[in-house]
Amino acid sequence: MDNFLIITCVHHFQKDGKFYGYGPFIREMNLWIKNRKKVTVLAPLIYSGIPGKIDLEYEHPHLNFKSVPAYHIQSWIARFKALFQVPYILLMIFWEMSKASHIHIRTPGNMGLLAMFVQILFPFKFKTIKYAGNWDPKSEQPHTYKIQRRLANSPFFTRNAKVLVYGNWADNSSNVVPFFTASYSETEIEPVRKSSLKEKIKLVFVGSIYSGKNPEVGIYLSKILKDKGIDFEFIYCGDGVMRPQMEELSIQLDLSENVKFLGNVTSAEIKSILKESHFLIFISKTEGWPKAVAEAMFWGCIPFTSPVSCVPEMVGNGERGVLLSTNPEEIYLALLPYIDDEELFQKTSKQAMDWSRKFTLEKFQKEIVNLECE
Repeated sequence: MDNFLIITCVHHFQKDGKFYGYGPFIREMNLWIKNRKKVTVLAPLIYSGIPGKIDLEYEHPHLNFKSVPAYHIQSWIARFKALFQVPYILLMIFWEMSKASHIHIRTPGNMGLLAMFVQILFPFKFKTIKYAGNWDPKSEQPHTYKIQRRLANSPFFTRNAKVLVYGNWADNSSNVVPFFTASYSETEIEPVRKSSLKEKIKLVFVGSIYSGKNPEVGIYLSKILKDKGIDFEFIYCGDGVMRPQMEELSIQLDLSENVKFLGNVTSAEIKSILKESHFLIFISKTEGWPKAVAEAMFWGCIPFTSPVSCVPEMVGNGERGVLLSTNPEEIYLALLPYIDDEELFQKTSKQAMDWSRKFTLEKFQKEIVNLECE
């Protein structure tokens, strides 16, 4: 029987008999399971939580959810608990893999780490392994991420599998298939008209507000813009542990009228904001295929971002965006050519838009089907 098994560390919530999770992840998985007869999800379920604005529900009539503990080893108490949790999770993974016709593992992550060891015992079952992190072998990664990468890249340990990664890398084995992620449909493609940069410069940050995304860069850039007398607004879309600190910093630097924190917003609200924004400021420490960058480009919002993972390929090494460090003064200087030359802005914006619009949900769906036909 057709039984598509999803193994992920994404936290899920239940409401009215339906299961919800992080919106971009669920949106993608709904494409994977669209034509499946039966779907099993093996993942943590947060019983005390409720779905938020950013969460979406699985769309499948025959979805079977199997809950496992959300284990981690970041404290001694957590490590002690993991001694009991991990054996149970391993048994659950083995049992569900034994019943599956297609095994889909999301890596890197705690669940992915365990699943990558267990899948070795099922060499004849077809597997797709989505490595959603930075596949660059030279990048700094946690040791557990490197283990998952090595296992996935090894045709000896991981057989009958397609490993989907972002970018093209020299050490890719026969397992590896360069892939992408999509957010928008062909039906959503429409012309975008940006307001003049002479009126007001509109900047945006989209993502979790924590240290890995370097969100404070936008605040310090905003301080420079204000000191230079430039009319601008900077919108933060997202939430996270650093948000209170960021809000306090913006008050201290007298930026309250220019910088706005919206918290988690719906995909429709993000779409509307990106259509109006001129620049995305997203200097993240590590990424796989950053949806914030791809979505900004889809709506002609030029990304100012970091040269990690496949991002240099995405921005055409500078043709469709700007690769930068976390130095706010450097970012300000990189903005000036676009502020002074609207023709340059329009040209770069169009190139970004044209490239990103090649990667639609429809194309993603076709590539999923092709994976099993190869």
